[in-house]
Parts: sequence; structure tokens; C-alpha cells
Amino acid sequence: MSIPVPTDPQALAEAVAQAMWSRDHASQALGMRIEAIGPGTATLSMPVRADMVNGHAICHGGFMFTLADSAFAYACNSTNQNTVASACHIDFLAPAREGDVLEAEAVERSASGRTGVYDITVRVRGGKTVALFRGKSYRIQGEVIAGLAAASERPA
Repeated sequence: MSIPVPTDPQALAEAVAQAMWSRDHASQALGMRIEAIGPGTATLSMPVRADMVNGHAICHGGFMFTLADSAFAYACNSTNQNTVASACHIDFLAPAREGDVLEAEAVERSASGRTGVYDITVRVRGGKTVALFRGKSYRIQGEVIAGLAAASERPA
């Protein structure tokens, strides 16, 4: 069985995102969507539902964190190397409310050796920034799409 090997970094990022999404039940359950993906970047969206609102009638910060963390995961795994978070920090800047659609845009700032740094901006779609998240990544053993590296090393 031959595994098709994307040679273009954009095609690889898209294939990895598709593979991750097929197993990402947490993000799916929260109503997230992948809006854009690229090498070292990802944008995910999530509608703020009634069951995501806290006692102050605003989006619970944990849901904003989860959206940012998911965008971070898609960005730092976009090269098909299994990568996990080693540290994360979030600053909440403004509230989001039920009915808002949040968008988290992740951008790679540094990738060297096994570590990386990513900045994620969470905005209300078409509006204000509600949170800033910084994630530090650590590459572990394996691939998101298992066997892809070996398949790319085989002669055609």
C-alpha cells in the first residue's frame, strides 16, 4: 500500500490537519471549525453557546483557552512531527458573549530543534481581540500521519 506523500508544505499542513481532525473529538464536540491551515499557522473558530457561558453571562475563560490551545496544536503539528504543549499562558482582555463566534489565529514565532513558540490571538469574529495566548511546544517521537516520513524516503 502506497501512502501519498505531500511534497508541498501547504499540502502537508492540510493533510496533517485532516488526519488530526478525524481524531479530535474534543474540538469537534465544542463546535470548532478549521478556518485556515498552513505551515506553522492555523485559524480555528468556535461559536459561544449557552452552555459555555458562566455566572457573569460571559464566555467561560476555559473555553477561550481551549479554542486557543486547539489552534496552537494544529499550527505546531503542521509539519507532521508529533508535537505537544510544554507550557501555555493566556491573558484575557475582554469578554465574549453567547452568540459570538470566536476565532483563534495561531502563528509560529520560533521553531528550533525540538521546541517552538507560538502566539495565538483570540478575537470575536469581525471585532475585538478578547485573549492573547502564548504556547511553547515540544516535539515528541512519531508522526501525526504515521509512516509518511518513511514513505517519502522510498524511491518512486
